[in-house]
Amino acid sequence: MATIPLFAPLEGWAGPIRDVPDAVFAEAMLGDGIAIDPVAGMLVAPCDAKVVTVQPTGHAITLVTPEGAELLIHIGLDTVALAGRGFEPVVKAGDRVACGAALIRFDLDMVVREARAVVTPIVVTNGERFAIEHRADAGMVAVGDPLMTLVSRADVAATTAAQGGASASRVIAVPLVHGIHARPAARIADLAKRFAAEVTLEKDGTGASARSPIGLLALGVGHGDTVTITATGPDAEDAVAALAELILSGIHEDAPAPAPPPPPPAPVLSALPEGALAGVTAAPGLAIGTVALWRAEDLSLPVEGAGIAAEEACFDAARRALAEELATRSASATGPARAIFEAHAAMLDDPVLIEATLAGIAQGQSAGHAWRGAIRPQADALRAGGDRRLAERADDMRDLERQLIARLMGVEDRRAELAPGTILVADDLLPSQLMGLDLDRLAGLAVERGGPTSHVAILAASRGLPALVAIGAGLRDVAAGTRVVLDASGGLIHVAPSADTLASAETRIAEAQRRRADALARAGEDCRTRDGTRIELFANCGSADDARVAVANGAEGCGLLRTELLFLERDTAPSLDEQVADYQAVATALDGRPLIVRLLDIGGDKPAPYLPIPPEENPALGLRGIRVGFAHPEILEDQIRAILSVEPVGQCRIMVPMIAGVDELRRVRAVLEGIEAGSRVQLGVMVETPAAAVTADLLAREADFLSIGTNDLTQYALAMDRGNASVAGALDGLHPAVLRLIGETVKGADVHGRWTGVCGGLASDPLAVPILVGLGVTELSAAPAAVPEIKALVAALDMAAARAHAQAALACATAAEVRALARKFEGELGA
Repeated sequence: MATIPLFAPLEGWAGPIRDVPDAVFAEAMLGDGIAIDPVAGMLVAPCDAKVVTVQPTGHAITLVTPEGAELLIHIGLDTVALAGRGFEPVVKAGDRVACGAALIRFDLDMVVREARAVVTPIVVTNGERFAIEHRADAGMVAVGDPLMTLVSRADVAATTAAQGGASASRVIAVPLVHGIHARPAARIADLAKRFAAEVTLEKDGTGASARSPIGLLALGVGHGDTVTITATGPDAEDAVAALAELILSGIHEDAPAPAPPPPPPAPVLSALPEGALAGVTAAPGLAIGTVALWRAEDLSLPVEGAGIAAEEACFDAARRALAEELATRSASATGPARAIFEAHAAMLDDPVLIEATLAGIAQGQSAGHAWRGAIRPQADALRAGGDRRLAERADDMRDLERQLIARLMGVEDRRAELAPGTILVADDLLPSQLMGLDLDRLAGLAVERGGPTSHVAILAASRGLPALVAIGAGLRDVAAGTRVVLDASGGLIHVAPSADTLASAETRIAEAQRRRADALARAGEDCRTRDGTRIELFANCGSADDARVAVANGAEGCGLLRTELLFLERDTAPSLDEQVADYQAVATALDGRPLIVRLLDIGGDKPAPYLPIPPEENPALGLRGIRVGFAHPEILEDQIRAILSVEPVGQCRIMVPMIAGVDELRRVRAVLEGIEAGSRVQLGVMVETPAAAVTADLLAREADFLSIGTNDLTQYALAMDRGNASVAGALDGLHPAVLRLIGETVKGADVHGRWTGVCGGLASDPLAVPILVGLGVTELSAAPAAVPEIKALVAALDMAAARAHAQAALACATAAEVRALARKFEGELGA
């Protein structure tokens, strides 16, 4: 059996990797190995090898031996923070080096003074292929002394098999909704460590040690992927059986966040305009504003603790307090913000982080120092691993690090005082920091680092805030108070805009404002296409105030009254009188215009404390919408009575949410007839499930109208949770599958002469509206502020062109293709 000898690359004190005061290395998350506490500042090659990478800061190097063993040598701990000071690499990626050749010179004295530790791990990162057969005993080693001997696991397995040793393997399909992400990886690793066996997971020919959470993350295992679990050693069969059972059981996961889809490509720029910096679009838009600077700063921490018991108590109290705060903020948040709070809460409860922190405290460290030592190396490992998606999740780990340390130190985040029209320029920005700003005063974001699918990017997009990320170090030279043009759509920030650039941006912004003013001036007219086809344009409302804004913007009625807003944020259900008053106030504000009242739509992401719903494996597919009304008939009956009490009689129409079949509509009609026999109030359904869309002809036989909720229809058609920030970039209502379901709904309604409306997000999307009209939708219910723009857009449409455009959209293969087609149509329409 061939062996690979490795020799000491440093002079110093050798010791076991488990003694390294860093959880990532001590827990072998990056692989097994040995550590040397150096006494001289020269790192040499431990064997003949090829240089794979040299970190830009010079503190770490990766090598590969001729046999394929991959070695990571990391000089010191937290040395990345030195930003290259004190390190002088003498090789580069691609170089081939002989054993003993110089790799990196470093200033040992400076590293000792400024880094957390100078101890240097030498790690085998592809431990799934190579095992450590022998390693040096603890003690002093000189450069060139024998350090470790590696052996191919394939050779070990062959030898074990030949000698009748234990080995086992099993192939399984991973049922985890979002694959093996951080929490499942930690649980798999924890279980694997309990067996006397070497266990690996392999996907598509690439393997990772089951004991390494970071290695498991790097495999990128998704839902439904096939993996092979292999083990050798005395407990091989038990280990394979236990890990397979754990994964197949779902690991009791509550739908953690999946890896986000790849971002759109950055704009291709042949040459940068003078005074401009290029970045990656995180949220499109154009803004002119004055720069305010934000610089990330670490809180200073004591290294030594005040005693193990005291520090453990502080850590536990701070962690519990932060968990309660995250739960409170999550309960009151929606959409991306809520998903971020939930992700942070899940990481805060990660047993690997907790155990690593307690281990640091047990060594005499302060709770804050131990927490930073546990979580930051994991974030750094994800960021350095080359996977963009994992690197962006590292931002959440750094955010959680900062939040808990602030709790431990008893300090509050500084809140930036922003002037109106601020362009915030930051080296980095964490999600909780952005949520703590006065977003109404922000005109845009420009970030040196970050990524287009980071949580900060998603938050900016959800607020319509132009944002440019990954701009690079050139952004550091931008001074506070500088007037800049942020063209996030074009991937540029003009830090020294010429008079022409500034004038052009002002013209574009003014033109957008002019179009808005013109549309508002004509908003009182009936909504018709250019060739006279009538399209009713309503607004979505949640209150009488919303209704007044809608009327002022030219809405012809309310196409969706979200009655759940009256039911949430309270300890008891609203009384019948409260409901009557609330609905009457909206009807009065509409001044006789139609009011479509959606029956209570809670459950899932909208819980009410007085309507207890047991924990569900998937709340989006559980007790929500009209199913809650059926489970609590007194609530349903009171709501219908309240709607029937609104005057004038006939102004209100009733719409039933989350319908999946005709039987549910019949149950609601029976309640309506039981309260008011022969009622002439129109009863319609929301088409939010694929089942309702494909049976629209059956529903239209008994419903008075159909209105499509494109937000939920999209999440159910694409099997993506619309409240999960990590899939926000892929959740697109212009996906051909969604458009085809809309088309089927219109066809089914037409069979019985019923009208079809859209009250979801697509009704407010200028790119979507021509397609919806072309598919035969005759009522749109948009956000109140969007009504004038949508009216003006419909007025420019020709029905024949819209129908042809809709058919072309149905023939597209992806949502991106549909949006490209829609942008072209928009340009032709404007021309």
